Amino acid sequence: MADSVDRIIAQWNATKPNLDVSAMGIIGRISRLENIHDAAIREVFARHNLLRGEFDILATLVRADPAGEGLTAGQLTAQTMVTSGAITNRLDRLVAKGYVTREVDPGNRRSVRVRLTPEGREVVDDALLEHVDNEERMLQSLSAEQRDALAGILSHLLTAHERG
Repeated sequence: MADSVDRIIAQWNATKPNLDVSAMGIIGRISRLENIHDAAIREVFARHNLLRGEFDILATLVRADPAGEGLTAGQLTAQTMVTSGAITNRLDRLVAKGYVTREVDPGNRRSVRVRLTPEGREVVDDALLEHVDNEERMLQSLSAEQRDALAGILSHLLTAHERG
């Protein structure tokens, strides 16, 4: 069964038969899947009054701060791998929604700690459950063995790119 990228690859093979476009097929499929999956993920978060980046902050607070002591903006930046400006914008929106608070760190008065509010905890817990179910649906066409193989291949590729 052919996918949407197969037609493009066939056209290139007919037009430029001496050019190996197999990498284009792989990257093209990854890109198209990302677009499809991103739309589905955004839909889930929208039902919880969240943007994708806002969910990322809330989820980071849940997984990286299990004691609920809060994380500094610097710690959030390191955990999410986005710029400090992006963190600030996301935090501003989350504070306005009542999902997080910013409090002066009692151990270092020059630092601010970000903490989940009870409402923030509830919204991220609800969104997380739906998000995981959504991701499971996106992968339902793969067997357990295929999922393991794909995860391994993608991990290998990501590791190679992260190393530079």
